[in-house]
Amino acid sequence: SEREDQQALPDLKVPEGRVEAFREHVRLMYDMMVIGFQTDTTRIATFMLDNAGGNRRYSEIGIKDAHHQMSHHRNQLDLVEKLQKIDQYLVEQFSYFLGKLDSVNEGDHTLLDNSMILYGSGISDGNRHRHEDLPIVLAGSAGGRIETGRLIQPEGKEVPMGNLFLSML
Repeated sequence: SEREDQQALPDLKVPEGRVEAFREHVRLMYDMMVIGFQTDTTRIATFMLDNAGGNRRYSEIGIKDAHHQMSHHRNQLDLVEKLQKIDQYLVEQFSYFLGKLDSVNEGDHTLLDNSMILYGSGISDGNRHRHEDLPIVLAGSAGGRIETGRLIQPEGKEVPMGNLFLSML
């Protein structure tokens, strides 16, 4: 019944209306993914913060320039600094997500411990459209299957991202 479904949900405040602020929108999406995992409604989720050609303006952190246009920075220090500020802002939102996952206990472990969470981009340098040496983070230990706290530098040039995906499977 609908009442039983409502009682099975975690205790949370459900927002109403449209979320306008980017930070609040991102965190709401992350919260929904945590709830999906926590309730075993799903075991897989994807979430794209913005597409590679997106021209979002991050006015919340004082950046009024369009993101994609700045990514072609031509090594101009002011543009590189703005891009670094955006990257930090986005990673802070990802950190929020990991913190939420880590706050959910599942027996002797947390939801983060029992997960594999991939964060990154398909472009390492927007200025030159480089697709190698990608900035990728794999968080969680997949129930102890992944050794955490490591930096892995793949051997060879231009190792396909598909290799990581196959390893995750």
